Amino acid sequence: MEHITLLLAIVIVTALVFDFTNGFHDTANAMATTISTGALKPKTAVAMSAVLNLVGAFLSVEVAKTISGGIINEDGLKTEVIFAALVGAILWNLVTWLVGLPSSSSHALFGGLIGAAVMSMGWSSVNGGTVVTKVLLPAVAAPLVAGLAAMLATRLTYRISRHTDERATSKGYRAGQIASAGLVSLAHGTNDAQKTMGIITLALITGGVLAPGANPPLWVIVSAGLAIAMGTYLGGWRIIRTMGKGLTELAPQQGFTAQTSAATAILASSHIGFSLSTTQVCSGAVMGAGLGRKGGVVRWSTATRMFVAWGLTLPAAGLVGAGAEYLTKQGPWGIGLTAALLIGGSAVIWKLSRRETVDHTSVTPDTPGAAEEPAGVITTAIAAVSPPPVAAVAEAGTPVPVDLKSTIPAIPSPATAPAAADPARPAGATL
Repeated sequence: MEHITLLLAIVIVTALVFDFTNGFHDTANAMATTISTGALKPKTAVAMSAVLNLVGAFLSVEVAKTISGGIINEDGLKTEVIFAALVGAILWNLVTWLVGLPSSSSHALFGGLIGAAVMSMGWSSVNGGTVVTKVLLPAVAAPLVAGLAAMLATRLTYRISRHTDERATSKGYRAGQIASAGLVSLAHGTNDAQKTMGIITLALITGGVLAPGANPPLWVIVSAGLAIAMGTYLGGWRIIRTMGKGLTELAPQQGFTAQTSAATAILASSHIGFSLSTTQVCSGAVMGAGLGRKGGVVRWSTATRMFVAWGLTLPAAGLVGAGAEYLTKQGPWGIGLTAALLIGGSAVIWKLSRRETVDHTSVTPDTPGAAEEPAGVITTAIAAVSPPPVAAVAEAGTPVPVDLKSTIPAIPSPATAPAAADPARPAGATL
């Protein structure tokens, strides 16, 4: 029993570490567009997001119940399986953070849990129906819905404000963007912090501390909320740079519509217990807002890399979770080796990240080389039927001052003019 208690404590600590990585991995979901448009300074943005993540953790437990009693059959589940699942999720989060890709922390957790459970008890341990209806279908539908909503909202926004002063509307939309970013942070705490609550609750059930089907205790809710808030405050600057500038250039109007659409989708899914990826929802909304503005360009090379990471997350984290479970089944030495590999792997990834440091001072400049990417077929087709941006309308009705000097071609000086430029003038003659 003492060994089980010690292992359970290790699992709880590891779950909170995952929650911490989830926080800094997903800060970009709420604050990337707010930072990129200048609505908030980077440090202020992440501090605001951290507080609202903590508040959001107390709003619901529906997602936590989905994880603790829906995806994996609790009968016969061992605490070691949960530990192995967390190892797979943490390592995948760190790898994608290193390369600046906004992959799904949620799917990393689900992949690690499924892989470890299959290695331990076989495919019968996974509730396939729950995985399809509450994980896979929302993963496909949510970013599409949020992206379409953001695109339509962006078009409507530009159409409504096309006759207004651009500076006045930009200032107003920046204020609205701050409010919508706060809503996304609140939604993120409501959805993502619950995933760790569900994992800890599942560990407590397998350890005999809680009865099957029990809700997360208060101390679990508090600890999960604090862990994700601290991770959020640390700031995942690499992913913020990708989300804020690497996907598309956003004006304040677009940032507002993207964040409002994403927050609505996340809060609705949390209410009905869908454990969707906030990363995918926010990324879809950002791309939709980019396509909704005439002349907007979505950088499809970055988007393609992101889509590939989304597709690899479940199987990659599942393979690592399965490998970790294979080691933990060997006994105490296997559990110790798995913990050592987790710590060693995390240290190596952190060391590699020091080669190119990205922090709050370097997160806002444009991604190198991003401007050279062509618009592409999809962007061009959608932009052709989109309303013009406010800036274009304002410029059409406002005289543009012209520098007359810049319109006069340069006249070569007598000293540098070619001698034979005028056939009628003798060589050596001057004006």
